[in-house]
Amino acid sequence: MTMLAFEKVHKHYGQHHVLKGIDAVIKRGEVVVVCGPSGSGKSTLIRTVTRLEAIEQGRILFEEHDIHARDVKLNRLRARIGFVFQSFNLFQNLSVRQNLILGPTKVLGMSRDEAVAQAEKLLAKVGLAHKIDAMPANLSGGQQQRVAIARALAMKPPLMLFDEPTSALDPEMVQEVLQVMRSLADEGLTMMIVTHEMNFAREVSSRVWFMDQGQLLEDAPPARFFSQPEHERAQRFLHDVHRSAPRELVAQGAG
Repeated sequence: MTMLAFEKVHKHYGQHHVLKGIDAVIKRGEVVVVCGPSGSGKSTLIRTVTRLEAIEQGRILFEEHDIHARDVKLNRLRARIGFVFQSFNLFQNLSVRQNLILGPTKVLGMSRDEAVAQAEKLLAKVGLAHKIDAMPANLSGGQQQRVAIARALAMKPPLMLFDEPTSALDPEMVQEVLQVMRSLADEGLTMMIVTHEMNFAREVSSRVWFMDQGQLLEDAPPARFFSQPEHERAQRFLHDVHRSAPRELVAQGAG
């Protein structure tokens, strides 16, 4: 079953054509990694899925419903799609527990006791059960991002979006977040992930989308994308990644 479909999607910022006729599909249970150089339109594309960015042409279908249709109830849509941002976006004035129970009690109508029990399970899942009473300011960046993932999961979304979830983290914290995401992929959660973590993309993705200058130039299984990318721009991108992190990628057999 198709979870998410982009149909000839166009987006402009003034004269700048940011998304140029994106056509692509994500099926239930797939993990799609979106990669490409900075400024290629990756983050804009993922933000259109929850209408954080509007589109001018085309359609985006989530569970076969046009999310940019005028009659869409935006809060209901966003309750069904988890979004993990680069900058965590936790409520700094609320404890970890309060961050995790707010959405389920206010939007899903869950009782407080049920929401707290769920929060405890989710925090254990991301390795932070002992931080349930902490304030976000007292957590490391990696811990805050894991709380943000748990908070998104608390809404029981069928689709999770990740926009550069590790780019604001110190290198030693990156793996703890990626490990949580690996476990979600293993559980079969449908995910769309914008990231520069190419080893992670190779390990976890069902397919890799490569974007440049607002176009989707490649849509391929990871084995093919990393060994035989078709588009010259993708070849150059992988060469540059390989050159900047040779040991990391050589160990994986890239290039």
